[in-house]
Amino acid sequence: MNSGGITPVRVTFFGDSICVGQGVSIYRGWVTRVAGRLDELAAEFGGEIIVTNSSLNGSTTRQALERMPYDVQSHGVDILIVQFGLNDCNYWQTDAGLPRVSPEGYAANLKEIVRRGIIFGAKKVFLHNNHPTTRITQKFPNSDVTYEDSNRQYNGIVRDLAECLGPNLIFIDIEAAFDRFTGRQHDRLGTLLLPDGLHLSAAGHALYFDLVCDKIVDAAKALLVGR
Repeated sequence: MNSGGITPVRVTFFGDSICVGQGVSIYRGWVTRVAGRLDELAAEFGGEIIVTNSSLNGSTTRQALERMPYDVQSHGVDILIVQFGLNDCNYWQTDAGLPRVSPEGYAANLKEIVRRGIIFGAKKVFLHNNHPTTRITQKFPNSDVTYEDSNRQYNGIVRDLAECLGPNLIFIDIEAAFDRFTGRQHDRLGTLLLPDGLHLSAAGHALYFDLVCDKIVDAAKALLVGR
């Protein structure tokens, strides 16, 4: 509890470079923009919302679980936003045709992240799958799989997992929303991504913000009103 006697609502973003906003100015990232809107909401209701971005470039769900005790659990959390997968689904040259994290491991890790979030106080956990990429031609080393093939497989894992994780979970199907917006047209998707075909451009962050902001704000508002 803070010195004014109001218990703050704690919102934590927990993801990879898509939450960090790699490759764009800080103020254009969707997480920064959502944090700004939450600050406005807190002022409107005379409350306090503390927003933490505990995301890390290049992070897999396996690595996330290892750092979750400090980055999430030790600070307390009321709303947890979880976004991983673009590193889990990647294949490295040294891994002999295996993904960095297996599909089975990815599902288990996400389930554990959500479970720990709830046990450590999260009233709502947002779980996102990932936007499409334009990496559709080059195959991974020692594999017949492209990056986008793998990405869509892992997005499906999140979609299936979301159906069985209970009422505290809010699933946002980022892949499906980007597909609707672009009509699955390669050129249109390219405007939402940086030249690497993976990370979001400023326009991509703007679309991502539009897809998630109101839902996160509504969850925070419900907690503010209840305090």
